[in-house]
Amino acid sequence: MPSSLAGKVALVTGAAKRIGRGVALRLASEGADVIVNYRNSRDAAEDVAAQIRAMGRRSAAIQGDVAKRADVGALFAAVEADFGRLDILVNNAGMFFPAKFEELTEEQWDTILDTNLKSQFLCSQVAARLLRQSGSGRIVNFASLGGLLAWPSYTHYCVSKAGVIMLTRCMARALAPEITVNAVAPGTISFPGDAPELSEDYVRRAPLGRTGKPQDIEDAVLFLAKSPFITGQVIVVDGGRALT
Repeated sequence: MPSSLAGKVALVTGAAKRIGRGVALRLASEGADVIVNYRNSRDAAEDVAAQIRAMGRRSAAIQGDVAKRADVGALFAAVEADFGRLDILVNNAGMFFPAKFEELTEEQWDTILDTNLKSQFLCSQVAARLLRQSGSGRIVNFASLGGLLAWPSYTHYCVSKAGVIMLTRCMARALAPEITVNAVAPGTISFPGDAPELSEDYVRRAPLGRTGKPQDIEDAVLFLAKSPFITGQVIVVDGGRALT
């Protein structure tokens, strides 16, 4: 039986490491050709692309700062030239660091808003033409539990991810009916080597009593990449943490 995404072309921003890496590999395992975008982690991105090609899919690692319009334009021009189409855009690239509100600098604010929110706007806007041409375009944005809850030491981050949620809703209306636009909002996701003490409070508060696994997020992205009749929605993947 053919894979469900056979013949599709996907691009995942920030796909060299962690969640982005897992999502890129998962989409490829379902049959998609996958472009691996990265900003600095060239070796890691090339490794992901090599693993995808080993599955029998097409792949390329393409450098670009997706918070800069010139880089975004060049990225999608390369996609069109080398792959000829685009069916799925996963806006994963993001940044996360704490800063006390009264000590939060303008530079830190701009860095987070550009990386987490502006990049998703730019990539979606530039990709829209290719996604429309596919006839069944999908955009999956990465929001966060921080876009729903107020974390005072992460005000800049929370605001950026709340912006992603509204951007998702606005784009769902603006780009319909040819393109669906949805978001995934992860809670704490644990990777091998992560400090366990960082998760203790989360586990205590989450009704399901655990942090998330990368596969939990990959499942949600894959579901939205396949779904033809869901748009403007945010799937919160947090073990129920937002309820407490």
